[in-house]
Amino acid sequence: MTYSLLSVAMAAMSSVLSAGSAPGDTCESWAMTGDIRTAPGEAAEAVLISGERVTAVGDASLADALPAECVVALPEGAVALPGLHDGHAHLLGVGLREMTLNLEGTTSIAELQTRIKSAAAELDKCETLYGRGWIETGWPEGRMPTAADLDKVVKDRPVILVRADGHAMVVNTMALKRAGITKDTADPEGGRVERDEKGKATGLLIDMAMPLVDDLLPKLDEDRRREGLKVGAEKMASLGWTGVHNMSVNPEDVVILKEMSAAGELPVRVFNYLVPGALDQVIEQGTGCTDDDMVCTNGIKFYVDGALGSRGALLFHDYADQPGKRGLQLMQKEDAVEAFQKAYENKVQVTTHAIGDKGNFLVLDWYKRVLGELDATERKAPRWRIEHAQIVRPNDIPRFAFYGITPSMQPSHAIGDLFFAPARLGEQRLLGAYAWGRFFENGANVVGGSDAPVEKGDPRIEIFAATKRKALDGTQGENWHPEEAVTEEQAIAMFTTNAAYAVFKEDRLGRLAEGFYADISVFSGDPFETDWNATNALMTVVGGKVR
Repeated sequence: MTYSLLSVAMAAMSSVLSAGSAPGDTCESWAMTGDIRTAPGEAAEAVLISGERVTAVGDASLADALPAECVVALPEGAVALPGLHDGHAHLLGVGLREMTLNLEGTTSIAELQTRIKSAAAELDKCETLYGRGWIETGWPEGRMPTAADLDKVVKDRPVILVRADGHAMVVNTMALKRAGITKDTADPEGGRVERDEKGKATGLLIDMAMPLVDDLLPKLDEDRRREGLKVGAEKMASLGWTGVHNMSVNPEDVVILKEMSAAGELPVRVFNYLVPGALDQVIEQGTGCTDDDMVCTNGIKFYVDGALGSRGALLFHDYADQPGKRGLQLMQKEDAVEAFQKAYENKVQVTTHAIGDKGNFLVLDWYKRVLGELDATERKAPRWRIEHAQIVRPNDIPRFAFYGITPSMQPSHAIGDLFFAPARLGEQRLLGAYAWGRFFENGANVVGGSDAPVEKGDPRIEIFAATKRKALDGTQGENWHPEEAVTEEQAIAMFTTNAAYAVFKEDRLGRLAEGFYADISVFSGDPFETDWNATNALMTVVGGKVR
């Protein structure tokens, strides 16, 4: 659809719709008609809605008895899907990305220098310059930036720039000095201070070394958190999401989200997985949702390793492009099993970040220690998850379905990582890399997400990546296993029915059916038939309201 036609379509729809409203505000019932995909492999011509729920699904005649003002007819070519859920995102991080220096799309160290020099000129003299989103893949310099690179343009204040994956950062010399990081600073457990051949810190901090500069970061007080969550939620809704599985959440953010929802300021459903330190608090206060299922506390998210891009993902064997390094282990067996057992006994859902093949193996093994003695029904009941499941040994893949473990995966990671993962892993380990198709074949409940703000957070990109398994420019790469791409039905399931099942809401979310919430994602064209950027998010409906 061209821009002009899209504008016409939006204008026509806006005559009866506005954010936070729907025909349901003035009509006892209202209908949406057009090309409506009601569930994976299922379609209808019309959906009838009353209040928050779908009351009927069928052909266009459902709308015949309704006044014209109570019918929303989709523009020609537009497609409605069951409300899409981002199965792994960081809502506060998405908001902060919009509120701070966004380094997404930076193409070189030279451009990075230009952007931070410009940003520094707009700050108070002593204010820390903070940004996020750089990733060195494809840069002409062929390396990560260092403190020396930053010092060339900004040396009169601390500069802290977080890599896109959130598992590494580069800081300038002023930041190193203010944080007291010297050649004598020991690597913290689960982290690494990168050093040159003389032992001097280069400015690169990996995983648990990043908190060494926490005192220099902008303070996240309640007002800033509230603004970040509001901006993040609005951004996700504007992209076409109706729900977000919100990862690594601080308890105070859940309180803010509930207040936002009560005030009508929350445009997406939020399912929260809190930081490990909140386990006792979640046990004491309990899991569960608000009455309208807009804000839920589901469980706790743990971490076993870092990211592949910063070589923090935990591998069984050395990185192919850096002998001697096998990544970082952020959690030990005794602590993990104790925490998992405690969570299981108190009905708290567990999910764990695991990217490397050894990281995934360890988490599966630790899960087995808690769930392994149960019968088949019991061990699948808790619906535990592994976030990312990026690099998995092929013989470990069937273990996910056997223990009822959800692989919560982000298709866009594969189309970004294809430019460097083969060098990091070597050909053999690619056999279990980003293996969505193989997980489906083995009966796993594969959930799709974006990991925003690590990635853009755009459902069009996630659908393209899952079904095409190519970079946005069409690059696929040698030995990138195109057979792991999923079908349209599987892709829809990843972001709808499977995502709903993963948060115990399969009886009310994930499909457009009688009695289910009226959550709908509308696009200007078919996202499965066009290039990812040839269609746009037209509208999101959550609980019968246009958000």
